Amino acid sequence: MGAAFFYHLTDGPAEELLPQLLKLAGKQGWRVEIRGRAARAMDRLDTDLWRMGSPESFLPHGRAGGAQDAAQPILLTVEGEAAPGLPCVICLDGAQAAPDEVRGAERVCILFDGFDQEAVQAAREQWKRLTKAGCSAQYWAQENGRWTKKAEG
Repeated sequence: MGAAFFYHLTDGPAEELLPQLLKLAGKQGWRVEIRGRAARAMDRLDTDLWRMGSPESFLPHGRAGGAQDAAQPILLTVEGEAAPGLPCVICLDGAQAAPDEVRGAERVCILFDGFDQEAVQAAREQWKRLTKAGCSAQYWAQENGRWTKKAEG
């Protein structure tokens, strides 16, 4: 049974945490779905991932809807074009994860901007919905550049 990990971002945007999470998932041998709410934002993330870091730190990925979806280690999706059965799902920009997805994945990561009150409220509602459905969840917050576990449910 998987778990939802909520990441309350206050030291930087999700794009700064993503490479760390993706590398950790890769070390576990997990394929990853990165889910957003808007195609334009996912297109921008696709471009950013191509430009990020050195050739040695490149993170192979692709946008959903291509012929190679099943082979992509990292698949960028928009809500509604989910890639079922991937061991790790990372939700950005308020994208939602269903309780069945959390139960079926190894890990679902929900990243949200701690300075955006709508994002904080949406994360609270998602926490309540998932924990009420019996999903395991952890809440992590950034404090002075470090991650601290604040709650578990």
